[in-house]
Amino acid sequence: MSNKKLIYIAGPTAVGKTVLSISLAQALQTEIISCDARQCYQEMTIGTAVPSIEERKGIPHHFIQNKSIHQPFDAGAFEREGLKLLKKLFQKYNHVVMVGGSGLYAKALVEGLDEFPEISAKAASKVKLLYQDQGLEGLQKLLKKIDPLYYKKVDLNNTSRLLRALEVSETVKKPYSSFLGQSKKKRTFSTHTLLLKMPRPQLYEKINFRVERMVEAGLEIEAQRLYSNKNLPALQTLGYQEWFKHFEGKYSLNETIEEIKKNSRRYAKRQITWFNRLDAHEISMQIQIKGIKIGLNTVKKLAQDLC
Repeated sequence: MSNKKLIYIAGPTAVGKTVLSISLAQALQTEIISCDARQCYQEMTIGTAVPSIEERKGIPHHFIQNKSIHQPFDAGAFEREGLKLLKKLFQKYNHVVMVGGSGLYAKALVEGLDEFPEISAKAASKVKLLYQDQGLEGLQKLLKKIDPLYYKKVDLNNTSRLLRALEVSETVKKPYSSFLGQSKKKRTFSTHTLLLKMPRPQLYEKINFRVERMVEAGLEIEAQRLYSNKNLPALQTLGYQEWFKHFEGKYSLNETIEEIKKNSRRYAKRQITWFNRLDAHEISMQIQIKGIKIGLNTVKKLAQDLC
């Protein structure tokens, strides 16, 4: 194993990953790779909590608003592009920081993705008709019935993942989860994972506060601008789907905001379940509802331990 190390900062939404990643990258004098499944889209800024230009100042960030929502980009593409990028970065640095809450994207880069059978046209058509007839709720009900294991861990608001799981299950008549956890692929670098944690009540309060800040920053206007593209895979995500329903008269303004808060808390809960399975060094974040501050000495000590 080489001396090249990928430092992966993991944790649920709003826990303070961005602040720590920037502080740590500065201390290690390196660059940052984002493994967030939505921050890579240039049309989505407020609802994806993209680090501000000021926050990114002086630290090169990769996979931040470098794609269009009209460009298909999934975990497999992230793995391929990410490995090429790491090969280049590790020629300059011994350490590279990766940060983001999309566990599947992180898994793709760190150990590779599980292999699945090719989807049959019949299976794809059947699942598509179910979605057209019963919507997201229909997909959720069927997945719960045929693959309760994956149902418990997947983001139930992520339409593309539900469609994929059902297409695989329908093609081979086996649960999608039976294909998960296959052998890891060899990497030329090691990975050290830092898992950020915060007591659940305080984390939920932070999430609620952040949603309110997003609304104040113009999330409704951003969602309105994207409404005509609502069926694109990139927009099958919380923070936007709720607004689309508001525009269609299904939610009032207050109901929309409360739905985003509720779905964000549920998403955080699923993230916590996913990340708790990782072999990681746990870090308890300081509780500050209106922001996260990382002590300089804490970062320096962490950087020294990682070298």
